Amino acid sequence: MLQASSGYSVSARPATVARWLYMVAALIVAMVIVGGITRLTESGLSITQWKPISGIVPPLNDAQWQAEFANYQRIPEYQELNRGMTLAGFKAIFFWEYVHRLLGRVIGLAFAVPLVWFAVRRRIPHGYGRRLTALLALGGLQGAIGWWMVASGLSVRTDVSHVRLAVHLGTALFILAGIVWTACDLRVLARNPLARPARLRGVAIAALAALAVQIVFGAFTAGLDAGYAFASWPLMGDALFPANVPMLAPAWTNAVDNPVVVQFIHRWLAFVAAGALVWLAVRARRAGAPGVAAAVVGLVAAQILLGIATLLTGVQIVIAVAHQANAALLLIAAVSAAHVVGRRAA
Repeated sequence: MLQASSGYSVSARPATVARWLYMVAALIVAMVIVGGITRLTESGLSITQWKPISGIVPPLNDAQWQAEFANYQRIPEYQELNRGMTLAGFKAIFFWEYVHRLLGRVIGLAFAVPLVWFAVRRRIPHGYGRRLTALLALGGLQGAIGWWMVASGLSVRTDVSHVRLAVHLGTALFILAGIVWTACDLRVLARNPLARPARLRGVAIAALAALAVQIVFGAFTAGLDAGYAFASWPLMGDALFPANVPMLAPAWTNAVDNPVVVQFIHRWLAFVAAGALVWLAVRARRAGAPGVAAAVVGLVAAQILLGIATLLTGVQIVIAVAHQANAALLLIAAVSAAHVVGRRAA
């Protein structure tokens, strides 16, 4: 006799919970966009203290603005790069970092408050409470990682660690992927109480891993300002790889710390990731999801074109931000395709 899956209960509302998760996912995409603007405008070190609660209130009078500006004037970025900046200039960079942090708090509340409400009302299907709680905990950890990243640029350095930047971005996108995957599971459960959660299959693991590595190198490229190294494509200057590039020792560190090598890897790893994602799209189409497959292929093409345009325009901010935003959308499409393929294995 057929029995409902462990995720089914009379009071559960999987479709409602899924819609809520998609709204949170949209907020995270917005956060990625604002984070990109914050990085490209070099605004990330303008707030030199971490105040999770009181920090929600911005400076409200001239004395408070002067105090914030004085804090900024103590760090190497101001002393070595921005000495002489006016208060008006400081307010401009403060704005983006403040919006970035404020949006992080909004996302936290947008996740935590409905989660508690759904739990109290028993709207969360059985077996999903722990997963959602784990995602909430990751969100809290992400706030700490953000401060860990900022702290790396408050003494000695004039910018944040590109490795910590990669961890910060990677964690945000991992949370985004987890939210989208869970929402997909819940949508299927809403249509079929007999449905089981999907499983990651080999092709999906390979494609998502390739995308993850490419995103990490994108973060390295941004953190090292490696996008400015060569504003040409497909050649770097007049060669596939420029001659006489100073190399670091040991050799492996060039893939992490050498801007020219990092840009080179990010350029060409893109096509490896693209190939893996297109194959995932083919499998998703075969599994009966042509719309998802088309979205993956379209976003892959857009991502490559935006990456090339970012280089050719000398990292023009609108194009560079679009490149980062498209990466988040591509991740959502790729996770959706992986879920479609994974339903066959459930």
